Amino acid sequence: MDSRRLLRTSATALAAAGLILSGCSGGSDAAASRTTAAARQASPSSSPAASSEALRKFYAQKPTWRDCGVTGFQCATLRAPLDYAKPDGEQIDLAVSRVAATGPGKRLGSLLVNPGGPGGSAVGYLQGYAGVGYPAPVRARYDMVAVDPRGVARSEPVECLTGPQMDRFTQVDQTPDDAAEVNALSAAFKDFSAGCAKKSRAILPHVSTVETARDMDILRAVLGDEKLNYVGASYGTFLGATYAELFPDRVGRLVLDGAMDPSLPAIDLNRDQTAGFETSFRAFAADCVTKPDCPLGTGSVEAAGEALKKFFRDVDAEPVPTGERRALGESLATTGVIAAMYDEGAWPQLREALTQAIGGEGSGLLALADSYYEREADGSYANLMFANAAVNCLDLPAAYRGPADAAKAVPSFEKASPVFGRGLAWAALNCTSWPTPPTGGPHRITAEGAAPILVVGTTRDPATPYKWAESLAGQLSSGTLLTYEGDGHTAYGRGSDCIDTAINTYLLDGTPPAEGKRCS
Repeated sequence: MDSRRLLRTSATALAAAGLILSGCSGGSDAAASRTTAAARQASPSSSPAASSEALRKFYAQKPTWRDCGVTGFQCATLRAPLDYAKPDGEQIDLAVSRVAATGPGKRLGSLLVNPGGPGGSAVGYLQGYAGVGYPAPVRARYDMVAVDPRGVARSEPVECLTGPQMDRFTQVDQTPDDAAEVNALSAAFKDFSAGCAKKSRAILPHVSTVETARDMDILRAVLGDEKLNYVGASYGTFLGATYAELFPDRVGRLVLDGAMDPSLPAIDLNRDQTAGFETSFRAFAADCVTKPDCPLGTGSVEAAGEALKKFFRDVDAEPVPTGERRALGESLATTGVIAAMYDEGAWPQLREALTQAIGGEGSGLLALADSYYEREADGSYANLMFANAAVNCLDLPAAYRGPADAAKAVPSFEKASPVFGRGLAWAALNCTSWPTPPTGGPHRITAEGAAPILVVGTTRDPATPYKWAESLAGQLSSGTLLTYEGDGHTAYGRGSDCIDTAINTYLLDGTPPAEGKRCS
């Protein structure tokens, strides 16, 4: 894997990784309707000059651009209301970065990018990959721009646990075998929630996707663009679709890559994603068993799955050493394997790490798990997982009312994924004790009146199953589905000339591909 693809994978796939292990989703259509109606009522009109006096000052602001310390990039601070219902009240500062269009050719305006999560740093993604790694024809015509969403990275980040506390949290057994282990897991989620409430109480009620989409509209106006041009990956597709729902007349060219389905209730979202990881594992296993050094054997895919499940049981009973104080138990081992499902370029690393761990040395899988959680060498953590929970638990009601619901859901999750199902069923318990009530719910997004929107789906995507892209493209009144027949999370920039050409053409001249176009 070349360095630019590695940067892309780290920024996009691992940012999106929080969706299941820290994800919570669900709710009622009635709640969603109330939320959507309120958001529409509160949203400014199509002209900033016609918006309320209190919001006009945000649309008219002129941020001061400065050097970022990263060659070619500028940075600024965008101001937005903390609470859109009280625009004269407290404000929030949002970190923005841009890199100018390189030319030649007529400048097409700004192209906003978001790598997903929720919780992924868009500024980090821009500076580490998109601003230098997106196809040259696109970077030639657009100023590449990113804003860290509220509560994320440089934009007044949500904080919850210290490094040592996060170390303990990530090691809690997520496949409880008895009442004591169920209580321990439930207590861990409660402690996580309490830490967020203690450290970030003021911002927790104001990190919803609706509010972030409204922030993007302020940024659009500040940049001088009449329409929003945008590429969003994974959760970034939900953010982009939400923007289109709120501001359909301001939609420019929107690419939604690795799409989420906003219409699904919690149990379906989590179960579908669990099935997605099973699909990805089976693709990995089918490749692995053809190699003489496959740590899961050289038999069938099913036998490889049984071998991995046995390994998880073994390290649950007796964690293996890693060369540091943290041993590799089942939770960290599972996270390490899942981290490698996001990009087939990581499969050789996973084979090596599994070989080591089955042999009694767990540092390789621990490194994969640490990359997933964005844990630094000094033991500190980025706020990815904190922001992930905060946004998810605000956007949608909790998947379960309590541990009893999780226990009842285990069989259906194990049917979706014999390898990962049990742990991922229990992982969806995290929003049950969240301190801030949810403000949204699942609902269809049609964005009536929006310009053509390009939805991209990958057939063996582990984190955003392909059927979600089919569903979102069908919901959007102007949606067009582009299919990548392959492995990994998201499709743009993964090496398919067919995909990249179709997306580039859409971004450069506004023409989406023919409906039903498929690429490999």
